[in-house]
Amino acid sequence: MRHIAIVGSGPAGYYTAEAALKQWKDGVRVDIFDSSPVPFGLIRTGVAPDHQSIKSVARRYETTALSENVRFVGNVMVGRDISIDELRGLYDAVVLATGAPNDRRLDLPGEDLPNVFGSASFVGWYNGHPQFAELHPDFAHDTAVVVGNGNVALDVARILAKSGAEFEGSDIVAHALTALEASRIRRIVILGRRGPHQVTMTPKELGELAKLSRACPRVDPADLPPLAEDAALDPGMRKTMGHLRSFAMAGGSANDNGTGMADDAPCPDRDVRIEFDFFAAPRAILGTDRVEGVEVERTRLVDGKPVGTGETYHVPAGIVVACIGYQTSRIPDVPYDEQGGRFANVDGRIMPGLYCVGWARRGPTGTIGTNRPDGFAIVEKIDADVGALGETGSGKAGRPGFDALAAERGIDYVKFTEWQKIDEAEVANARQGAPREKFTEVDRMIAKAHPSIQES
Repeated sequence: MRHIAIVGSGPAGYYTAEAALKQWKDGVRVDIFDSSPVPFGLIRTGVAPDHQSIKSVARRYETTALSENVRFVGNVMVGRDISIDELRGLYDAVVLATGAPNDRRLDLPGEDLPNVFGSASFVGWYNGHPQFAELHPDFAHDTAVVVGNGNVALDVARILAKSGAEFEGSDIVAHALTALEASRIRRIVILGRRGPHQVTMTPKELGELAKLSRACPRVDPADLPPLAEDAALDPGMRKTMGHLRSFAMAGGSANDNGTGMADDAPCPDRDVRIEFDFFAAPRAILGTDRVEGVEVERTRLVDGKPVGTGETYHVPAGIVVACIGYQTSRIPDVPYDEQGGRFANVDGRIMPGLYCVGWARRGPTGTIGTNRPDGFAIVEKIDADVGALGETGSGKAGRPGFDALAAERGIDYVKFTEWQKIDEAEVANARQGAPREKFTEVDRMIAKAHPSIQES
């Protein structure tokens, strides 16, 4: 019998568990640990609440989760409740699938001013992550600045621009919906250091901006390369450029904010502007007691890299959200790649018996589906490393060994069937038109998972 521990219950974790079942069938026991009492990681707290079709992939993970050979072990933090060395002593292989939940910093003056957020915290706030439920962003100013040219920046801009009615069918949490409905934001500036050909936005997500009921996306025509240059792009990027070109205004001219945007919007029936400001690098967050604006430097591309031109301007803003990438959380005694913001590894191997997969292995790149082949590849490596053990395995204690340790330490973990009780309560608590209302306090989750303990 093989005993496998997977740390992290997001897509990478469940795809790895699925691969283990296919590789060893009944000859494996997989325990999936998570610091949260609820599973699915990025699917629950990272995917935008209005992208329910993407979130539906969790149904696939349920099939794996309900296998007798797989167990969810929620509300257990590796590095606090149990160490990596202890896990390695109990299991034949330990796979870190913790993702990259921490924001990369801008490293700019003023970054720590109130109402400046990283995307992990801001997205976590409107997605109901317990760590960020008390964030309380202020939307009293009319302008927001979003830093970044990827899909997360689009998510943030879209959420800021939507009307309350457009959140119908989403699982945005109530505290965020209430705050956004009262928002005074009417201008959203998306800053990108490079140009349109260098964005990492995908056409589907970019096209959603054109469908918003009260928002108008705008691009300065002067920022667009000659149309003929689009021919060298891959098909997806050509579609992306098609959207950006459709957002371009006719007759754009410079105005006081320095963005090259004319104030006469091409869609006067909409009261929110989403402005793409390309070749624009933030240099400082301005303000005293709170953020009041962003100092921006114009850039140009030299060998594909943005280089400052020395020309600067200010964008007034009352809130700034930086969407510039993520880092994996450190775990004691696990080597870490500081530059890559991930665990130090060679093709997923960290040290004997310890592996990593998904964003924890390669950094925050790829889609949710990218994690499936990644999970299967790491299981093949584990099989090669432990295959010599034979059918009897290593003799490590595995699941019973952890249960004995948990009983000794009083670790109150949550199983998948107990998560289903939380799930049922969230669905039952949903407002009209929403699929669920997430609990944002861990204690309330535990109370639903273990009602008998709360009653005793």
